[in-house]
Amino acid sequence: MKKLMMLVAVIGTMFCGTAFGQDITGDWQGTLKVGKDLRIIMHIYKGTKDGLSATMYSIDQTPQPIEATSVTRDGASVKIAIDMIQGGYEGKLSPDSKLMTGTWKQGPQSFPLDLVKATPETAWGIPEPPKPEKSMAEDADPAFDVATIKPNVTGGAALQQLTMIKRDFVVKNGSLEDLVGFAYDLQVKQIIGGPDWATKDRYDIAAVPDVEGQPNMVQSRGMVKKLLADRFALKLHNEKREMPAYVLTVGKSGQKLTTTQIKGSLPGMYLSPGKGGFTLNVMNATMADLTGFMQMLVLDRPVVNQTAISGRYDMHVTFTPDLSMFNGRALKATVEEGTEPAPDLYDAMEQQLGLKLTQEKAAVDVVVIDHVEKPSAN
Repeated sequence: MKKLMMLVAVIGTMFCGTAFGQDITGDWQGTLKVGKDLRIIMHIYKGTKDGLSATMYSIDQTPQPIEATSVTRDGASVKIAIDMIQGGYEGKLSPDSKLMTGTWKQGPQSFPLDLVKATPETAWGIPEPPKPEKSMAEDADPAFDVATIKPNVTGGAALQQLTMIKRDFVVKNGSLEDLVGFAYDLQVKQIIGGPDWATKDRYDIAAVPDVEGQPNMVQSRGMVKKLLADRFALKLHNEKREMPAYVLTVGKSGQKLTTTQIKGSLPGMYLSPGKGGFTLNVMNATMADLTGFMQMLVLDRPVVNQTAISGRYDMHVTFTPDLSMFNGRALKATVEEGTEPAPDLYDAMEQQLGLKLTQEKAAVDVVVIDHVEKPSAN
């Protein structure tokens, strides 16, 4: 009996007196040093399903919460994956479960980050998330109320920015071809008959809609069409032509897409360093948005969507680009020693997203420019 009581006491110590049995839900906070100090809060909570979930806040950058993809715990080891920003945290709990000593990783970079469990007295406070922008009425047909067009003389040969942030439409170093490609959802090879300056001349544009609310993608494209007609005197007609294209379908293993966490009607895309290559991050996007981004900004020919997938998704694909991509810019990734280079885009799309890109000839929409002028002064 005495031995049994001793054994029970040892077991009780294992589960109650060490980090292995402690509850780690709550707010964990620490400062990430990445050139400047960024305060990070990890809110860990019990999810709707069995297991743990987490929300991250980078309170010195944005009040926008970022939901973790997964939280896993193995004894004192805790891992938090945040696929939305290609990041994650790995830490080890102290015996009293009040400190996590660990590392923040994002793409190929890693930084030390220690998180302390906050108390009511020490908590930094989680900021209020921004209120979602009111959407423009679905039946609205907006134009730009005010639009400023200025020549960009920096000498850059590629589009640097084309965004609709809330109600502000911004273009940096964009050409006529870039604007037509966006407005009509085309790849440059689908734009026929433009003058030499359509590619060479570059512009910065700032514009605001004449209707309240945030426009959706169709409304955003429509406003740019009106801008082209009004300020560039653009006239064109549509045709169908057969040409080399990429066709996007679902791979043999099935799609591996993550439903978006973002509330809103507009998609986004950006390129960032990734493990062994670059990561293409596409947010809040339909398959039509994805193919539009791919043909406008990444690939050298039209992309035809044949996936039959509906809904909006967050997608991250890490790959090694070649010279047929990004308008021939030679993007070279820094690959750490011991790290395998990322696969090419086509293998990466199938392995990581379950989507297949194949090269085929296809009948695609083209626009033929009948008349265009350099933009009128403001």
